[in-house]
Amino acid sequence: MSPASHHHVAVVTGAGRGLGAEIVRTLAVKGFRVLATDVDSARLERSKKDLGENAGAVETAKLDVRTRSDFEQALATAQSVWGGVGVLVNNAAMTKTTPLFEISADEFSDIMDVNLRGVFLGCQVFGAYFRDQQYGRIINMASLAAQNGGAATGAHYAASKGGIVTLTKVFARDLAAYGVTANAISPGPLDVELVREILPAEKLEAVTKSIPVGCLGDPSFIAEMVALLASPQAASTTGATFDANGGLYVR
Repeated sequence: MSPASHHHVAVVTGAGRGLGAEIVRTLAVKGFRVLATDVDSARLERSKKDLGENAGAVETAKLDVRTRSDFEQALATAQSVWGGVGVLVNNAAMTKTTPLFEISADEFSDIMDVNLRGVFLGCQVFGAYFRDQQYGRIINMASLAAQNGGAATGAHYAASKGGIVTLTKVFARDLAAYGVTANAISPGPLDVELVREILPAEKLEAVTKSIPVGCLGDPSFIAEMVALLASPQAASTTGATFDANGGLYVR
């Protein structure tokens, strides 16, 4: 592959289900080659089978975002398979709904390690590579919880997502002169399996009614936003956080 074609090679974390799997699907449909990664290898393989005719554009690799060497290995794999990579999507996250004053120090650290430290490690490993290549697109998944303090999610989750917004700005500023952009997307509640797992039916109904537009967010649209920010044409957009919350938070 020529160097320019590496612009359409992407690595996606947390790609085994839900929003991550939808991001992989959308990128593949739009002509990207994708290394789909997740800590759960079996989940990854199931999601790849669901891609149908687009599965040929996707390779899979186990990646624990808490481990720097896993990111380094993912980068090496993408280079080995396609000769290079141009896009990183930091999507992996963990959430719990533990009440504020019941969150233990260990549980707080567990959430931070996956959600915030994981994004930092990914941005650091791939950001250095992108800087050297003079091209790159980093897209980090933040959350409405980062902006309003959270409602249906735990305080540790909200804090970690707030940190992602800030890290995105830091990496954007540091990498801007090297043809590398870093942006965040901040969804509200989405119509994905994870949301239905953490919210009982009656609470989910209440959350949905509280959304001004009257419905949960569409993960396929979030994936379209990712693809737009991952494109070579997105060169002048960096350090931004894009809201997609149904009107729950307006600014």
